[in-house]
Amino acid sequence: MTKLVTIILFLTLIVSCKKNEDKLVGTFLTGDGVFVIDEGNFMGGNGSLSFYSYDSSKVYNDLFSEVNGRPLGDVPNSMEIFGDKAYIVVNNSGKIEIIEKNTLESVSTITGLISPRNIGFVNSSKAYVTSMYSDSLIIINLNDNSISGYIDLRRSSESIVIAGDKAFVANWVGGNEVIVIDNASNEVIDSIEVGIEPESMVLDRNEMLWVLCNGGWMRENFAELDGINTSTNTIEKNLIFSTKQASPSCLRIDGTGEMLYYLESGVRKLSIASSELPSEPIIIPESGHYFYKLGINPVSNDIFVTDAVDYQQNGFLIYYKEDGTLVSSQLAEIIPGSMCFKLTNK
Repeated sequence: MTKLVTIILFLTLIVSCKKNEDKLVGTFLTGDGVFVIDEGNFMGGNGSLSFYSYDSSKVYNDLFSEVNGRPLGDVPNSMEIFGDKAYIVVNNSGKIEIIEKNTLESVSTITGLISPRNIGFVNSSKAYVTSMYSDSLIIINLNDNSISGYIDLRRSSESIVIAGDKAFVANWVGGNEVIVIDNASNEVIDSIEVGIEPESMVLDRNEMLWVLCNGGWMRENFAELDGINTSTNTIEKNLIFSTKQASPSCLRIDGTGEMLYYLESGVRKLSIASSELPSEPIIIPESGHYFYKLGINPVSNDIFVTDAVDYQQNGFLIYYKEDGTLVSSQLAEIIPGSMCFKLTNK
């Protein structure tokens, strides 16, 4: 009997090792790659975290749960790395999960937030978090990972960019403003009227803030791309899309701060010096695919997109080189969304 038990335990160990040999979290996370936030089904509580490793050219799934023994939560929306920690903003669960970026082990969980969306780091001790269903910007104390206050915006907030001593916050749902915050006083000091529903923003090498406005859910207005001088809080560039049917999203920028990318019937690209929008995409989705979110590697300019398929089942992470050459398409988990790059030399 003892010999039989020993054999059974040995075979179980072999199967277990085989099952987990591709994960070994501490191993592949030492290299470069991109985290993928898998949103999961709304109210399903099955959001998760994936990682594409450049070393192995593989996607590893369900990592937060594997490391921490619990699900990530209901509809994680975004992730940012700051120092040696990663901050995952979980929208419908009203929380921020803070993990070690190299091991994914939980450090802390900040709860009690109303529909948090994105996080912007002001300095080593303070961050701001936007909210879809609250009219306040949340102030986070990074020293003890707590909510330390609120800034009354009188409107909801989405994208956030920190530029010097200011924070620029987009009022996306039904809005047409970028609100300007003084980082020292935590007070609203200005608002800038832009196009309808500013949904994503980036800062270029000249400290110009680019704001992609999608024109509204019903496409009742023309989408536009606005360039804001962050010193004067004034619009210096205004590029209007040619038709109301245009549905641009996910504005991103390369590591040099010179080339802008966004999604519209594929991936489109333009220089910050351009006076007109691109007429054609540089990457068109293959038949059967739909691009949901976009990420640009800030070192190599590799292009990553996610395909959420039918927004019910596992989707895909699709990887292209800068010139648009397809490298791979691999399964992530349910509704793969926004991405966060982990780069050793960045």
